Amino acid sequence: MSAGTMTTSRWRQPAHRIAALARAEGVLLRRNRLALLNALVLPVPLVFALKAAPSVSDAGGSRGAGAILLTGLMALVLLSAVYYNLVTALVARREQFVLKRLRTGESTDPEILAGTAAPAIAIAWAEIAVGAVAAVAVFGMGPPVNAVLALVALILGTAVFALLAAVSTAATPTVEMAQVTTLPVLVIPFVLSGLLIPLGMLPGPLRGLAQALPLTPVVELMRLALTGTAAGGHHLGLAATFSAALIPVLVLTAWIAAAGWAARRWFRWEPRR
Repeated sequence: MSAGTMTTSRWRQPAHRIAALARAEGVLLRRNRLALLNALVLPVPLVFALKAAPSVSDAGGSRGAGAILLTGLMALVLLSAVYYNLVTALVARREQFVLKRLRTGESTDPEILAGTAAPAIAIAWAEIAVGAVAAVAVFGMGPPVNAVLALVALILGTAVFALLAAVSTAATPTVEMAQVTTLPVLVIPFVLSGLLIPLGMLPGPLRGLAQALPLTPVVELMRLALTGTAAGGHHLGLAATFSAALIPVLVLTAWIAAAGWAARRWFRWEPRR
């Protein structure tokens, strides 16, 4: 067997294991009507409620409103379809000893977590894609100023909230308790993300806290990507958006590192008895 064939086989085996786990998790997700409701239906009325927020009303035309609503949809989908659904899925599999049994097989820990998260992430990304089409068709949103930053926001935001879901399971003894333990991550980052209240209207210390939360840099990157609007409200060209994106990207990277460390430290693979 050649070196190239061996390398390809080495990559295919983990991919096949993750895909198999993802298919099994997808079947379970389809059977869980409440989880599907949270993932597919809940963000829609919340986006329409967001339409009445001052930040949308003052967006300056349909292009700005479409960009803000698409950004709001991404934020809500990351919180509901990725974060909340993954918390409940991981807790359910842990309490049923599924995670413990999976660890006795060939799959590594990252492969198990990736396979479990894959259906929720696929639903989230599909909703965002549909939202992008709707923003163009309904609100007349034009081409993005920097499409690369939109992709960066999507990938880094998904990684952050998937890892935060793994961390949150440590404080979630049952699936029912997830409604309580997830509230801080569901509510505080969204309220202080700049979607409902412009960050410039917040007091200094609260503004600093808001900018350090995990959802705010996702919102900032999407605004830069879709309209080229910086945090101060001025418009930037393509090259300048990359420079303005540096701090949000660093904040998200720091959250990924911290949440990854916390997940390795506190994530449990079986119930605590």
